[in-house]
Amino acid sequence: MHILIIEDEVKISEYLAKGLQESGYQTTVCHDGRTALTRLEQTNYDLVLLDVMLPEFDGWQILKTLRTMSQVPVLMLTARDHVLDRVKGLELGADDYLIKPFSYIELLARIKRLLQRHPRVAQEYYQVANLKLDRLQHQVWREQELIDLTQKEFFLLQFLMEHQGQVLTRSQIASQVWNINFSTDTNVVDVAIRRLRSKVDDHFAPKLIHTVRGLGYKLAEQP
Repeated sequence: MHILIIEDEVKISEYLAKGLQESGYQTTVCHDGRTALTRLEQTNYDLVLLDVMLPEFDGWQILKTLRTMSQVPVLMLTARDHVLDRVKGLELGADDYLIKPFSYIELLARIKRLLQRHPRVAQEYYQVANLKLDRLQHQVWREQELIDLTQKEFFLLQFLMEHQGQVLTRSQIASQVWNINFSTDTNVVDVAIRRLRSKVDDHFAPKLIHTVRGLGYKLAEQP
């Protein structure tokens, strides 16, 4: 699950991103309204954490614009504890409202509840360049050649293709593909990536699975 955090206070956004990543979520952080709107136009997120007081465009403006193009669940975050503010947020399309300061445990519970109410619908097909994945038939092709993958290799490739162009850390990959929080010094993800590359990338062009030094991996047409 990919969560967009729109919060101008750097310490708070870093705290939220770190906590959510440790809880198994992928996160992207924006510190101003203009950047946030650009991100929302370019990427589909599973949930948005939206602060009200932001530079460029405030949370109300972002929410109003967002609702013209998406029904992604939105959890508003604000230090303004006024009934009229909460009503305004709900009327503009917010799904929930949390007053600062808040407990991370409560935030996590609210996120899980919203994601359960708005489950992500998985695509049937994924394609990047000449690499194709059929989720329902559990098949993968590269240049029309059928590729034989193990179950874990298939899920790993699907996860990479679902987040094409995005850098995924080893811990994110381990959590989502193996459903286990591996220690950071394990090489299980690196070994799995090497095996997947040998099947879907080494003998084909363009190269699609890229190592991002010090961060992790991404699947994209360009490094």
